[in-house]
Amino acid sequence: MNSLKSLKKLNKNLYLASPRGFCAGVERAIKIVEETIKKYGRPVYVNHEIVHNKHVVKRLSKDGAIFVENVHEVPNGSNVIFSAHGVSKKVSIEAKYNNLIVFDATCPLVTKVHLEAQKLYKKGYHILLIGHDGHPEIEGTRGQVPENSITLIQNVNEARILNAPRKPLAWLSQTTLSVDDTAEIINVLSKKYPNILGPKKGDICYATSNRQTAVKEIASKVDLMLIVGSENSSNSKRLVEVAKKAGCKKAFLISDVNFINWNEIDLIQNIGLSSGASAPETLIEAIRNKFFDLYEITEIQNSSIQESVYFKLPKELEK
Repeated sequence: MNSLKSLKKLNKNLYLASPRGFCAGVERAIKIVEETIKKYGRPVYVNHEIVHNKHVVKRLSKDGAIFVENVHEVPNGSNVIFSAHGVSKKVSIEAKYNNLIVFDATCPLVTKVHLEAQKLYKKGYHILLIGHDGHPEIEGTRGQVPENSITLIQNVNEARILNAPRKPLAWLSQTTLSVDDTAEIINVLSKKYPNILGPKKGDICYATSNRQTAVKEIASKVDLMLIVGSENSSNSKRLVEVAKKAGCKKAFLISDVNFINWNEIDLIQNIGLSSGASAPETLIEAIRNKFFDLYEITEIQNSSIQESVYFKLPKELEK
């Protein structure tokens, strides 16, 4: 690496996107695991990864959390936590049948979508759900209503070729999608079905929207964007896509500082840095520290968006 060989450090501009990292729903979910362990002892079972970040999961595993993919894996009568992504009604029923003590860490904004789906179904609507097949949030939302009352739409092409049932239609969406891509899909659906009903403010959460806006603000100013997050994190992957569409030539999703190609960084003057809503700020700090160790850094922060959202813990865990 040139910067290690030379006595004189290379000059770099590091653009830090803000807001980044943990959202209120993620903070609440992690806190629920921590407080449940404190109050009830080890182990505590968690249905699915509590949030999509391997560093968070690894730390909580050391503290006493056991992560499972099916509530049938949880011993009868044990404490179990539902992840921030939410679960289907079927999972809730199975947990009750197995006498599990449930602590629900579902993000309140995901719960809002679940309630919307239930209301629409009761009113006779067929639901067009925008999102990614296989994502636990989508599985949870689909599981709120009978299978034949909801249709998944993953992209604009699927919206264009859709042959919807002859029933009143309404759309809902996953909370962690690209704001622009989702708007394009909704535009297609609205033209095809002028009477389609949608949520007043949309379903994409404030944190997803804010982080995408922050990345857009710096994308055209940098030659490479680093997004910290795990491969299974939907909102983190969307940030990579947003950066590229907003004018950044290269954008990469990295798990942590160990995944950075420093030989490539040597050749680049302007670097952007952000993280998904489930990535701890400690990962960003490790990367910043490495940049300052290796280069002469001018750090530029955008802080035009402020967040002050907070979600309460379940009553049984409040101190």
